[in-house]
Amino acid sequence: MTAAMTAAGDGGGSRRFVPPPRAAVDPQRFDHPLFAGLQGFRDLLDGTAWPSIATLDARLALPGWQLVEQDAALLADGLHYETRIAQGRIATRADNWHDLFNALVWARHVQLKRTLNARQCLHIDAMPAGQRNRAQAALTQFDETGVIVRVRDEAVLAAWDAHEWSMLFEPTHWRSNAIAVATVFGHALMEQALLPGRLLVGKCVVVQGDDDDACMAGVAAAIGEGSALTDPLQLRPLPLAGIPGWHDLQDSAFYRNADYFRPLRAGRQYPPALLPL
Repeated sequence: MTAAMTAAGDGGGSRRFVPPPRAAVDPQRFDHPLFAGLQGFRDLLDGTAWPSIATLDARLALPGWQLVEQDAALLADGLHYETRIAQGRIATRADNWHDLFNALVWARHVQLKRTLNARQCLHIDAMPAGQRNRAQAALTQFDETGVIVRVRDEAVLAAWDAHEWSMLFEPTHWRSNAIAVATVFGHALMEQALLPGRLLVGKCVVVQGDDDDACMAGVAAAIGEGSALTDPLQLRPLPLAGIPGWHDLQDSAFYRNADYFRPLRAGRQYPPALLPL
């Protein structure tokens, strides 16, 4: 497993990603398609000054939640992170890319974030202290590295099922909207994308449809009723650098990199696409 793959959330390795200092990030980095959903918050991303937690909370004005600074006094309550969110407080570290992106995802997808938190809390209450089940792992992977992809063409989905990457990443499919990224949801992916050229892997939920909002509502409904994200193996890996236009050099040799564009593991099967609401 390459270092890039491990850091991209491929499910292994213990190396912890260290993001660049804020002053070292070129503001043009946020022009990348991975950050398309955050363009309304560019003033919070550009420049060298971090927004304070109070400023961020006032700006985002999350309905029913408050961003609170994660410090020793907050953590002294002994609550689980998700339990605290269920009580209306989102612990947020100051001057921290990971938590800033998390807050911005909350602002963009509050219904989906709320649904994830509710499911996590159900599992926390049902599990012995300190233990996690596979559904919790799936929910966490999606929260950190999730991407929602919408597909209209069954042949394209079949290619993805088989890890036929050359077919999946054929530019005409993406230009014709036969397949498209509805949203990059995972805030850890955003943090890792601060460094150009990383070979990131999204963990995807796929929806059959062509409307972004309807697809995301369908994902939230499926998670809420417990029919999606019950096991990490339900998440489809998507080598994001393979999407046409998402990486600087996408020649034939690039797509032959089997360490990144991995063949299908024997016996691996993916769930069918969800239906939008």
